[in-house]
Amino acid sequence: MNIRTVFSLGVTLLLATACQPQTETIYRQQLFAFGTLIDITTQGVDAEQARSAVQAVDALYQQQHRDWHAWQRGALDDLNKAIAAGKPWQTDRSIVKLIRMGQRFERLSGGRFNPAIGELLALWGFQQDEPEGPPPSPEQIKAWLSHKPSSLQLDIEGNLVSSRNPHVRLDFGGFAKGYSVGKAVDLLEAHGIHNLIVNAGGDLCLRGNRGDNTPWRIGIRHPRREGVLATLELQGAACVFTSGDYERYFVYQGRRYHHILDPRTGYPATGARSVTVIADDPALADAAATALLVADAEHWQSVAVSMGVKDVLRIDDQNIVWVTPRLAKQVVFDPAWQSVKVVSLEH
Repeated sequence: MNIRTVFSLGVTLLLATACQPQTETIYRQQLFAFGTLIDITTQGVDAEQARSAVQAVDALYQQQHRDWHAWQRGALDDLNKAIAAGKPWQTDRSIVKLIRMGQRFERLSGGRFNPAIGELLALWGFQQDEPEGPPPSPEQIKAWLSHKPSSLQLDIEGNLVSSRNPHVRLDFGGFAKGYSVGKAVDLLEAHGIHNLIVNAGGDLCLRGNRGDNTPWRIGIRHPRREGVLATLELQGAACVFTSGDYERYFVYQGRRYHHILDPRTGYPATGARSVTVIADDPALADAAATALLVADAEHWQSVAVSMGVKDVLRIDDQNIVWVTPRLAKQVVFDPAWQSVKVVSLEH
């Protein structure tokens, strides 16, 4: 069997192409948005139908990229500048929807997920394409923490958004990709495509199967080397999102600093190397993966319960894999990975 591997940041889609029946059609196309490759795979429809649907997805992504980019000129940047100036701002309704979603995730995560930390991300140099360092000084971190920016400090009336805290700076990077992947799936299904995967830089949603009722095969990336540490087979409807300390980082004076910041401390989260969440709601899965990486060993299970996710795989900084029971029955680990513990989220 010839295995063609589509590499991605968090998960890997493994397509068994040589064993596909000749009557089944696999169509694959790549787009670029949100600073990452969007890999779209469809099965069972002709190339022209798939191509037309992917063009519609591309138009959607380009619009979202323009409107939601956290540090390039666009609707979100305009809103952030107005907040910094203490002015109310009439914004796009899609941004209002994302704000409300972000507020919900912040509440459910107990502040471990906070979409209003754009100013902190900028201090660390993560609001640019290639972060280089140096890290901010302890005094800068302390000053930012003293302002306590939170998405819950935003007031919304219709599409009019305001805040009394000028240090609130929105960055939807922690969940907008998930939301947009879900919208892309909806658009593909509206074009009559029901066997598909939309894979945005390693975070994906799938529908149906890869042909002849065969599940899609997904690989979960090893957090410290090339390749995968585990695989699982999924079909029907599912979204798989991973947050890892290997995605965006810089090395300064021999020390590695990654981009997943703990809003409560102002520093990169510690205690875990990656978290994978499987859920129906892609925006929730995206936000929960980040929140559970920020959460410590004592609290991540209760945060998962609060956020309403049940299928979690968390790799801690000791290379121990903690996996919830239902997911443990589906995932197959690399035999070289010895430390796997099944843990229930029930209290």
